[in-house]
Amino acid sequence: MSHYAVIAPPFFSHIHALEQLSLALIEQGHRITFFQQADVRSLIRSPAINFYPLGTQTHPPGTLRHTLSLAAKPFGTSMFGLIGDMAKSTELFCRELPAACRALSIDGLIVDQMEPGGALVAKKLDLPYISVACALPLNREAGLPLAVMPFAYQQTAQAYKRYETSERIYDWMMRKHDDVVAHYAQAFGLNGITQLHHCFSPLAQLSQLIPELDFPRHQLPKHFHCVGPLRAKTALTVPVSAADPQRCQVYASLGTLQGHRYSVFKKLIAACQHAQADLLIAHCGGLTAGQSAALEKTAGVEVVDFIDQPQAIAAADITITHGGMNTVLDSIQHLTPLLVMPLAFDQPGVAARVVHHGVGQKLSRFASSKSWGSQLSHLREQPEIAANLLRLQQSIDQAGGSVQAALLASEALHGGQPVVARGEHG
Repeated sequence: MSHYAVIAPPFFSHIHALEQLSLALIEQGHRITFFQQADVRSLIRSPAINFYPLGTQTHPPGTLRHTLSLAAKPFGTSMFGLIGDMAKSTELFCRELPAACRALSIDGLIVDQMEPGGALVAKKLDLPYISVACALPLNREAGLPLAVMPFAYQQTAQAYKRYETSERIYDWMMRKHDDVVAHYAQAFGLNGITQLHHCFSPLAQLSQLIPELDFPRHQLPKHFHCVGPLRAKTALTVPVSAADPQRCQVYASLGTLQGHRYSVFKKLIAACQHAQADLLIAHCGGLTAGQSAALEKTAGVEVVDFIDQPQAIAAADITITHGGMNTVLDSIQHLTPLLVMPLAFDQPGVAARVVHHGVGQKLSRFASSKSWGSQLSHLREQPEIAANLLRLQQSIDQAGGSVQAALLASEALHGGQPVVARGEHG
C-alpha cells in the first residue's frame, strides 16, 4: 500500500485529530509518517505511526516550549510572536520536507489547513495531497466572517462591511506568515499563491465541522467533505455518580493550551456556587498541585489534570469550554449544553456558531461570577436546546468520522482526482 506524510501545526488537538485519521488509514494497510520538529514526537501516542524529525538545527528539542507559551497567552505582542513562529514553521517545511519526502518515498500528503508548508511542498514535488480542517474551516466566503472572528451571522450591508474590514485587519496581522507562503510559492514556480487559504487541496478537503453547526455556506468547493469528529470509536460507560442528582453537574475544560488560567477556574467555582452546581475541572496539566488543592477546598469541586473527556461530558448537565472544536463536538455528541468562553484563535467563531444554532450560550470572560452563575441557571431552563442538540447529534452520527475521512483520503490520494461531495453543502 501507500506511504503518506502528515503535516500539522505542533498543537495537541490537531495532532490528536490527525492521529485518528492516520490510524484509520493504517487499518486500510497504508503507512503513515508525521513530519515535524522533534518535540512533537511526544504528542503522538500510537506506536503504529512513524515520526520523522525536521529542523534539528533550527528547531532543536525544547523549541516547542516557546511556541506553546505564546499560544497560551495569545494577546498583544504574544500574538505577533506566535505568527512569527508559524512563519518559521512553514519555512522549515518548505526548506526540509522535499528532501525528507524523497528519502522516505512518500506517495502523498495529508495536510492540516493551518500549515501551508505541506501543500507548497506537495505541489513542488507533484504529489497528491488532501487538506484537513481540524478547527473551523479557513475557507473564505464573501458575506461570511472569517473563522477567527466573533461576529454573529447577519446578512446586512453593515455586517458585510464589518466582515470586510476585519478581514483586512487579519491579513495585515498575518502578513509575516503570508510573506513566507508567497516567497516559497514563487521559489517553487507556483503561480497565484500568496496566502494560506490559497493552499487548500484540489483533490479533497475534509472538515470536522458539520454543516449543521456552521453558518450557511454557498461557495465551498465540490470536493469539500464534512466528516465530523476524527475520533476513535469507543464504548461509552458513564459511571454512576455519587453527586446529588438535584444539583447541576458541570464539566469545565479550557483545553491543553489554556488550562493554566487559575483565576478563571476560581471564578467558575464562584459561579457554580451561585447556581448551586457541582463542578469537575480538567486543567490538562496547566495548574500546579497547590493550585488544584486550593480549588478543591470548595465543596462540590473536583479538579483533575486529564480525564476521559467524552465520559466526563456524558455525565455532565453542562459543559463549560473555551470553544475548542473537539470539546464542542464531544458535547453535542453527548447532548450536553454548552457555555463557551472564547479566548483566541477560532474560538470566538465557534462560540458564535454555538449560539446561532441554539446549543448553548457565550460567556464573556470579563463578566462577573454572578453573571456566569445566572447563565448557568438560565441554560438549564431552555428546553429547546435539547432538541437542537439531538438534531446536530444525528448529523454527526451520519457524517462518518475517521472511517469516512480515511476512505475519502485514500480515494483522493490514490486516484489523484477530485473526490466530489454528494450535495452536503446545500
